[in-house]
Amino acid sequence: MSGLDASFYLLEDDNTPLHVASVIVVEGPAPSYGDLVRLIMSKLPQVPRYRQRVRSIPLHLGRPVWIDDPHFQVLYHIRHTALPSPGSNEQLRNLAGRVLGQRLDPSKPLWEIWLVEGLEGGRWALIGKVHHCMVDGVAGMDLITVMFELSPNPEPLPESEPWEPEPEPSGVALLLNTARHSLSQPMSGVNDVLWLARNAGKTRELGGFVAGLTRTLGRFLSPSAASLNGPIGPHRRWCWVQGDLDEVRTIRKAFGGTVNDVVLAAVTNGFRDQLNARGELSADTVVRTAVPVSVRATDEKGHLNNRVSVVFVNLPCGEEDPLQRLALIRAQMDDLKKTRQEMSGKGLSRLTDTAVAPALLALGAWTPVRLRNPIVQTVTTNVPGPPFPLYCLGRQVVEMHPYVPLTGSIRIATAIFSYLGKLNFGLSGDFDGMPDLEILAKGIRAGFDELLDLATKPT
Repeated sequence: MSGLDASFYLLEDDNTPLHVASVIVVEGPAPSYGDLVRLIMSKLPQVPRYRQRVRSIPLHLGRPVWIDDPHFQVLYHIRHTALPSPGSNEQLRNLAGRVLGQRLDPSKPLWEIWLVEGLEGGRWALIGKVHHCMVDGVAGMDLITVMFELSPNPEPLPESEPWEPEPEPSGVALLLNTARHSLSQPMSGVNDVLWLARNAGKTRELGGFVAGLTRTLGRFLSPSAASLNGPIGPHRRWCWVQGDLDEVRTIRKAFGGTVNDVVLAAVTNGFRDQLNARGELSADTVVRTAVPVSVRATDEKGHLNNRVSVVFVNLPCGEEDPLQRLALIRAQMDDLKKTRQEMSGKGLSRLTDTAVAPALLALGAWTPVRLRNPIVQTVTTNVPGPPFPLYCLGRQVVEMHPYVPLTGSIRIATAIFSYLGKLNFGLSGDFDGMPDLEILAKGIRAGFDELLDLATKPT
């Protein structure tokens, strides 16, 4: 594993299940359980990680490794359930909240797929869970395109080929391999120094980065809505809300900015409504969000791993004017991109590649994820999905709703995934700490409506 992948694996505990997930709604009729099993079996050669489990290095002297699971049974990973009639969206969300709160078994390959029958309108759903140590949002999108088809008339499923696991390495072999890697690690540091030396002449770019970093650190001095932070338990609330990409295009045409700027402005209104309902909103209230940024190179497409950095944005919830909120967010995002602030997060993640990092992570001695503090209140991650339809066993996928895990003292997180012209917001909340999650969801939808109304109002 890379250091970042290992972090997601080693930092998991009973109250912090660290898998990403999606709830995928498909038009009917539902396939049989056997048909779904045969479909997934035919795809497994394209995703060998699905038949591998994690093996830790003795004494955590190195990062965990992936090994073939000699006891792999696909039927363990594919579950089957149904909703009671009438199978409403609310019932599906409640079921998903319970399923998504359950930790994956670390002794087996770290994924599950649930076939859910009985949705109203003859529809059915898939709830897919994959551990964050295997994929980030972009890699998860690559995985989805492998698991689904681009046509309602796919080629017949190939016969499943016999699979033989590779022999499991001994503890001694793992330690020797770790020792060889540790000896090569200093050369990686030398290469980093040489890279800095070659680029030292770019003083303007370096100066811009330092100035941008100073402004970023300054934003951490703003008082934030610390009431959103607190201890989290093992149970989750989860719901979704939808926006429309055509709405975003209309807003952008009127006021400028990017899709992500408009999305963050809508999320800001959601938190504004939530805090106002709690009686905690003031003119200077901000909610500080971590915004993951992909640093995946073009030649890394299809690799199942994490290639992500993070930047931090203050959502100006206390600002009454929705256009001013959008302008404040846009100014922050423009500054972060112009000064390449995602590189600072990328550099910090490299610390997890050091030889001592796995032992420290396993002991909980060093990691921002373990910190219980009110500095960051939420996570907002936006992953672009396909604008074209996907199919599963000849049935069209009609909706795709994402789930992102909670960590540390962060009780609420938002994942956004686009599909077929829709923006799907998946809201994850601690069950006890976020009883008002629906207020946030309705506020996000109201944030889009507010901006759209202003964008289409005659001058």
